[in-house]
Amino acid sequence: MEKNLIHILTDNRWGGVSRYALDICRHYKNEGWNVTAFTRDAKAVDALFEKEGIPLLHAPLFGMFDIESALALSRYIRSLPVGSVVIHAHGFRNAFTALLARKIAGRNKDVKVVMTRHKVKRGLDSWLFRRIYRNLDAMIFVSQLAADRFLSTWHNRDLPFPPRLINVIHNSINVEFQTPVSREGKTPVCAMFHGPLSAGKGIETLIDAMSMLKGSRLRLKIVGSGTPDYVDRIRRRALTRGVMDMIDWRKHSDTPLEIIKECDFGVLPSSAEEAFGLANIEYMACGRPQICSSSGAQPEYITDGREGFLIPANNPGALAEAMRKLAVDPELRLRMGERAFSTFRESLSWKHFISRLTPLYNI
Repeated sequence: MEKNLIHILTDNRWGGVSRYALDICRHYKNEGWNVTAFTRDAKAVDALFEKEGIPLLHAPLFGMFDIESALALSRYIRSLPVGSVVIHAHGFRNAFTALLARKIAGRNKDVKVVMTRHKVKRGLDSWLFRRIYRNLDAMIFVSQLAADRFLSTWHNRDLPFPPRLINVIHNSINVEFQTPVSREGKTPVCAMFHGPLSAGKGIETLIDAMSMLKGSRLRLKIVGSGTPDYVDRIRRRALTRGVMDMIDWRKHSDTPLEIIKECDFGVLPSSAEEAFGLANIEYMACGRPQICSSSGAQPEYITDGREGFLIPANNPGALAEAMRKLAVDPELRLRMGERAFSTFRESLSWKHFISRLTPLYNI
């Protein structure tokens, strides 16, 4: 039986949501599904889908009441066989577009609409959003934190949708992993941050922590891209703190795992309340310990002192102390790295993720 999967993406820049969608699309394409990405014609996003041979459809995708996008999607749905279509939207506004397209196409009974929530945010309780929730076939939350915050809107009240629609599925990455290769014995010890260079990622805190580690011979890689103004600001901060010569700067990489293998541990001191961190599990998959803030969902899959260290956000002193501990103790790095890889393999692997997702796609 023919199976068709459509992912709706509104990102203009490459990021965690795009990576999540691409990994899923790649998997089901390899399983023989017909897979299509419905995007805004954003080159930074489209290029990597095209590289994987995933067809693209384009529409404005301006959010609620964007009739043009719903009509374009409905025309495509009509061209596909009955009982063969799953639409995976990212965010409730994209889900509304999918539900409207399904209705316009007259395919309410056979087209599935699944939505993933990538934010830590309370649910909206308006008439329109209650209808969106009820008409979805499944809601996926990337962490328990994200689900709990969404559901807090209806604390001590009945939910306006069936509870069975709620699914908590931690993210994963669609890569085959082998036993990690240790860097022990190689000098100098290298810490690494990778991800978007933007406010909320804790880069200022990281630079301040490095100023407390002068003379330690610890080096730091900062891998990522951001707006020219923000990158200039953090580089000037590194200069004024006197740590510019301790930092290697690299632009965003589409293959961060290869760079992670060159480091001894990761540092991800985000100050934002993140629903999930793909960067966190990339270090785990490579058998590297990490230091990260405890302000988001990280405590759901990282135990302080086991896979790494959890620290308070915006606390350069605590970050510097944790970095010092890992920098001077190779046995601690090795032990934590082994535990991190074990946790990834047992609870966060792609096989584990896809075993939870596939039943929701069942058509």
